[in-house]
Amino acid sequence: MKPNCTNVEWRGRAKCAACEIRNSVLFSGLTSHELDAILQPIDNLHVPQSTVLYEQLAAAPYVYTVRSGMLKLRIDLPNGSQRIVRLVQPGDVAGMETLVGERYHHTAIALRDADVCRIPREAVIKLDQTSPAVHQALLQRWQRSVDQAEHCIVSLSTGTAEARMARLLIMLGCSGNQPETMPSREDMGALLGITTETASRIMAEFKRRGLVHTDRGSDVVCDHAGLAQLAHG
Repeated sequence: MKPNCTNVEWRGRAKCAACEIRNSVLFSGLTSHELDAILQPIDNLHVPQSTVLYEQLAAAPYVYTVRSGMLKLRIDLPNGSQRIVRLVQPGDVAGMETLVGERYHHTAIALRDADVCRIPREAVIKLDQTSPAVHQALLQRWQRSVDQAEHCIVSLSTGTAEARMARLLIMLGCSGNQPETMPSREDMGALLGITTETASRIMAEFKRRGLVHTDRGSDVVCDHAGLAQLAHG
């Protein structure tokens, strides 16, 4: 992972105010003057697929906002198994537990190639104390995290394994309009609470029924209508 923003030679630095997802990220309510004042300590990182961004129980000096791609938040359980508890998509924030002085609750890993903004804890706390807009944005992000967790519980933990897999594919953006890179069968199992073998069997059955087909490598194209019917059936 290579930082960009604090490199004074990075030409993208001046484009932060025109970031295409700025209206959906943590500092959307800041004026240009306020944004300029906090740019120096913020880094934009490119995180290749499968790269660990931070580890569960590690010291938490940063908050991360996702600009593109997707992260998975994984919990390592005492029995040695793992469970993916949340997918972090563009506009979402990861690592907010650092703002209340806690260590990271999860291991964050790039599910797809991702670009993230790495923001020092101190910068966020200072802005929270001085900017009503940032304070409101933090509250909204906390609530969004809770909503996403509840959505994952309902969508990915209830119903038949096939219905849950269909909901997962829809959640991952498998709309049928263009190929989407899918997680590994192991990750699918960790998201759905099923074995890797069961995830592989369901995907094979979906291919046989024409609900998904492989475009190239791990990319798939989906029959969105068919998946939606199965998801809600």
